Amino acid sequence: MEKILVTGGRGLVGAAINKIVGSDSSYHFTNSSETDLYEYKSCRELFQKYQPTKVIHLAANVGGLFKNMNQKVDMLEKNIIINYNVIKCSHEFGVKKFIGCLSTCIFPDETVYPINEDTLHNGPPHSSNYAYAYAKRMLEIQCRLYREQYGDNFMCIIPTNIYGPHDNFNLNDSHVIPGLIHKCYLAKKEEKDFLVFGTGRPLRQFIYSDDLAKFIIWLLDNLEYNESLIVSPDPAEETSIGKIAELIANEFNYLDKLRYDTSKSDGQYRKTADNSKLKKMYGDLDLTNIEDGIKKTVKWFKNNYNTCRK
Repeated sequence: MEKILVTGGRGLVGAAINKIVGSDSSYHFTNSSETDLYEYKSCRELFQKYQPTKVIHLAANVGGLFKNMNQKVDMLEKNIIINYNVIKCSHEFGVKKFIGCLSTCIFPDETVYPINEDTLHNGPPHSSNYAYAYAKRMLEIQCRLYREQYGDNFMCIIPTNIYGPHDNFNLNDSHVIPGLIHKCYLAKKEEKDFLVFGTGRPLRQFIYSDDLAKFIIWLLDNLEYNESLIVSPDPAEETSIGKIAELIANEFNYLDKLRYDTSKSDGQYRKTADNSKLKKMYGDLDLTNIEDGIKKTVKWFKNNYNTCRK
């Protein structure tokens, strides 16, 4: 019988996978309250207890632009430690499929667009998130080395900006969509301007968490494929931060109070990703469009405001 361990099981993507698999008893969703993945002994005890045959590794120390800029040591060290422990245990316990989660923010800052899987290490990442980026690059390298030396079936996915229900809506540590949703909620409640940092011009590809979960589950059963894979909408579906802010403001009926603080950093202007390898393997991606995804996420946030991560 398959035993599938999901680290970071209560987070954005873990919750989406849980929603899809439902009562499937072969899945175990672990989180920081059960196991301290920063400690190798604790991580090994987790593997000893559940004896997983497959691992979906989602646990990470993550955050938005300003957390990446202000907590660089933590972003580097904590992610390296978590990844080292989980991969080493996956090898030791003979896991037959490991999927780790990277991000397109770790690609080189100066590159040719759209970026693809082969350009990941072709230059330094953007200065705004280089600590996190190098930690995640090491995850890809560690998986590759275990494939080369031991033949382990370890791979990484590279999703573009993920959003959806069960996200982290903290105003200081969140990514752009959950942060703007919470900010707009409070602005309307307090009858203040909905203030967006930066110019609103940077472009991103956004993927709804349920869509990413679908691809992860599909890849889990695809034992023949074990290289890095970009998971994203088409490059033509890039959306500006300003457009995202407008969609969110519309959901709150607060568009007239939308303002931009251009004294704040925009971060990296674009990270356009090439999803042609995924489309060749999977076919029609059938992704949630950004308008529907924002609508669902805002609705979930309103309904779960008292208990969501914020």
